[in-house]
Amino acid sequence: MFLRGVLAYLPVNLVQAVAGFGSIVVFTRLLSPGSYGDYALAFSVSALAHTLTLTWIEAGMARFYAAEDEGPGRDALFATLYRTFAVVGLACPLAGMLVLAFAPLGHELKLAIVAGLVSAVARGLLRMAQERRRAAGDVKGFAAIDMLATGGGFAIGCALALAGFGAAGPFAGVGLAAALCLVLALPSEWPHIRRGRFEPERLKGYLAYGLPLSLSLMLGLALASTDRFVLAAYVGDAAVGAYHAGYTLSNRTLDVVFAWIGMAGGPAAVAALERGGEAALRRTALSQASTLLVVGVPAALGVALVAHPLAEVMVGAALADQASRVTPWIAAGALFSGLTTYYLHTAFTLARRTRRQMLAVAIPAAANLILCLVLIPRYGLDGAMWSTAGSYGLGMVAAWLLGRGCMPLPIPWGGMVRIGVATAAMALAVTHLPALGGVAELLLKAGVGAVVYAAMVAVLDAGGMRSQGLGMLHERMNRPPQPVEAA
Repeated sequence: MFLRGVLAYLPVNLVQAVAGFGSIVVFTRLLSPGSYGDYALAFSVSALAHTLTLTWIEAGMARFYAAEDEGPGRDALFATLYRTFAVVGLACPLAGMLVLAFAPLGHELKLAIVAGLVSAVARGLLRMAQERRRAAGDVKGFAAIDMLATGGGFAIGCALALAGFGAAGPFAGVGLAAALCLVLALPSEWPHIRRGRFEPERLKGYLAYGLPLSLSLMLGLALASTDRFVLAAYVGDAAVGAYHAGYTLSNRTLDVVFAWIGMAGGPAAVAALERGGEAALRRTALSQASTLLVVGVPAALGVALVAHPLAEVMVGAALADQASRVTPWIAAGALFSGLTTYYLHTAFTLARRTRRQMLAVAIPAAANLILCLVLIPRYGLDGAMWSTAGSYGLGMVAAWLLGRGCMPLPIPWGGMVRIGVATAAMALAVTHLPALGGVAELLLKAGVGAVVYAAMVAVLDAGGMRSQGLGMLHERMNRPPQPVEAA
C-alpha cells in the first residue's frame, strides 16, 4: 500500500530535514555573506554538472530494475550501468577542473566548485546503489545508508566550515560521508557487476530513456538557478547569499515533504503499472496525489505565514530580513514545483516518454530566464522571487497538459476543495495570533496552525486521510496471526 511506504520512509526524511535546515542555521552563521554566496553558486554549478553527466545512469537503475528478472538480464543491467558510471564519473571532475583553470573566477569559488564536482561523483555512485534498494523495496537498507550519508555529511561539513575551509567545506563533508557509506553499499552490488556483461545495446536503451530525463532535470535546475546568476551579475554576491538563504528555507521545507512522499510514490507507481496495469496505477496515483496535496498545500501556506519569525530563527542576522521577504513567494513556487516533479512528471517516466518531459520543463525554464532578465535589473530580489513563482506555476500547467497525452494521471478535484477549506481555516486562525517575534511566535503559530488544520482534515476527510488511516488500522487488526515455527 502506498501510504504504508510513505510511513516507512519517515525516518529518512526526518534526518534530511534536520540536515537541510541545520545547513541554513549553521552555514549562514559560519560563512560570511560573500562566502555563502560562493557556496550558493558552486552548489548550482555542481548540481547542473551532476544532472547532465550522471543522473541518466541513476535513472536507468531506478526505472529498469523492476522490469528485469533475477538472472543474466539483471546482471547485465548492473554491469552496463556501473561500468558506464566509472568512465563518466572520472571524466566529469577532470573536465571541470580543466575549464576552471581558465575561468575568470575567484579562488574560493573555484575551490568550492571543484569540491562540489568531486562530491557529486561520490554521491552519484552511492545513489546508484540506493536506487537499486528503493526499486527492490529494501526500505531498511535504503534508510540506514541514507541517514548515515545525510547526517554524516552535515556533521563533517560543519566541522570543515568551522575549521576555515570556507565555501568548499560543506561539499567536502558530503563527499567524504558518501565515500564512507560506499563501503557499506557496494558489496551487495558487486556480485551482479562481476557476473554481468557490458552490453552496448542495453546502454543505448538506457541512454534513450535517461538522457532526455537528465536534460529535463538540467532544465529544471536551470529554472531553479538562473535567478542566482542574474542576481550575481546585477546585484552582487551578498544578494545571492540572502536570496539563497530565503529560497533554501522555503524550498527545503516543501522539498522534504514532497521527497518523502515521492520516495514511496515513484517505486509504487512503477510496480503498480508493471504488475497490475493502468487500473492499479490509477488507484496508486490517486492516493499519491491526495497525499501530496493534503501535506503540501498547508505546508506552503504555513511557511508563508511564519516567514518572518522563521527567518529570525533559522538565518544569520546579516541575511534574515531579506530572506524573510523571499520566503513566501518561493514557498508558492516550491508547491508548484513539488506537485509537478513528484506527481505530474511521473506520467512521462511511466510511459517512457522522457523527451516530452524535456518540453514540459523547457517551457518554464525559458520563461524564467526571460523574466529574470527583465525583472531582476529593475526590482532586484523582488524580481527574482516573482520570476521563480510565476515560472513554476507555468511549468505545472504545461506538465499537466503534456502529460495527458502520455499517461493520464487522476486529479482529486473533490479532495482539493476540502483541502482548500481546511487550509483556509488554518490561515484564518494563524493570522489572528499575536506577532511575538522569534521562537515564541514561530512555535505558537506553527502549533496552532497544525492543530486547526489536523482537526479540519479529520472532520472533512480531506485527501481521504481519515479513510486511508482507518483502512490501514482495520487491515492490521484483521490480519491473521503468523504461524510460529517449531524450535
